[in-house]
Amino acid sequence: MPSVAYTVFAGNTQRYEGSTVSSVSRKTVAWVAGAALAVGGCVTGIVLATGSSGQPAPSQAGGSTAIARAAAAKPAVPLQLVSVTPASDAKDVIGTEDITVTYNQPLPVTAPMPAISPALAGAWERTGDTAVFTPATGLPEDTSFKVTVPGLGASADRTASTISFKTAAYSTLRLQQILSQLGYLPLTWTPTAGAASPGASVAAQLSAAYSPPAGAFGWKSGYPSSLHQQWALGKANTLDTGAVAGFEADHGLTPAGIASPAVWTALLTAAAKDQQNTHGYSYAIASESLPETLTIWHNGARVFSSAANTGIGAAPTAEGTYFVYEKLPFQIMSGTNPDGSHYADPVQWVSYFDGGEAVHYFPRGSYGWPQSLGCVELPYDAAKRAYPYLPYGTLVTVAG
Repeated sequence: MPSVAYTVFAGNTQRYEGSTVSSVSRKTVAWVAGAALAVGGCVTGIVLATGSSGQPAPSQAGGSTAIARAAAAKPAVPLQLVSVTPASDAKDVIGTEDITVTYNQPLPVTAPMPAISPALAGAWERTGDTAVFTPATGLPEDTSFKVTVPGLGASADRTASTISFKTAAYSTLRLQQILSQLGYLPLTWTPTAGAASPGASVAAQLSAAYSPPAGAFGWKSGYPSSLHQQWALGKANTLDTGAVAGFEADHGLTPAGIASPAVWTALLTAAAKDQQNTHGYSYAIASESLPETLTIWHNGARVFSSAANTGIGAAPTAEGTYFVYEKLPFQIMSGTNPDGSHYADPVQWVSYFDGGEAVHYFPRGSYGWPQSLGCVELPYDAAKRAYPYLPYGTLVTVAG
């Protein structure tokens, strides 16, 4: 019985061959094609020829006979968007995450990359079936972003896909931890035993800003109870405000006492570099109990006390706790007297803490009772000594 030699090609590579078929029929050709598909790939050619002992036979008693030759190319699959991470409408996204756009196949090098709004410093990278954007310094907190993926395919009316997400806010607890570690609060902070403290990198500090490490606070000794009353663990409070203002002044920012994005950027860098507060921590109390006084604590020690003057009944010094936001060694202080007349007085060693109210020198015949228009007045020598103990961010409590 004549045998049939056959060879099956898949693409340009021979994938399956043999010489055991005993007859040539449509069924045989179908079986061979099936074998080709079973070993992988698509069938692009089947050639069979009859002869004895599996050798190619001469064509019909003199040459080879082509039984079948077929081509079946795999149809091209169009490029499609599969997903975007973070997902659309996601809230409280951790800002250390990359932005990942996944396709059903690798993105061609000629295809445009997705766009991010607002713009971010960073770089896109093609990795397998994904395009990954890695921000240079992470995603800023509490910010809404849009990722626009250009339309895919060859049609002229391609439609872009846009997803939106919002990052989480930084942790107030972490703000307090950093300010304590850098010396801007009258507290210490120590990581829980065995817990890892963020390392010396901005990336590690950024991650901790969203997920603070475990730890404990402790009060530095020597400060009065009125300062303790300004503190709230993990919640915005007056101590935080003053500490932020002090940090802002040290880092070239306007001392507003608000943990803005610019403040957080500087704060994370300072934490990574361990940039300590160099002027220490101060707290002052202006007492309106007669005789009126101003007392200052610095680094836990009572370092200053002097007779002082506060505001008269027509222009009282407002009670409460405020932070020093401006300092001037000298100025001409001007304004309007209660009777409507104008004043312009030279004053020295000025530390503003509440609007136009400040601690400063003003010449009086005596001190210790209400005489000012709202400021806390001191004798010259006392004002000069107090001035360096009232750095930016110092809390000043006016108590009746």
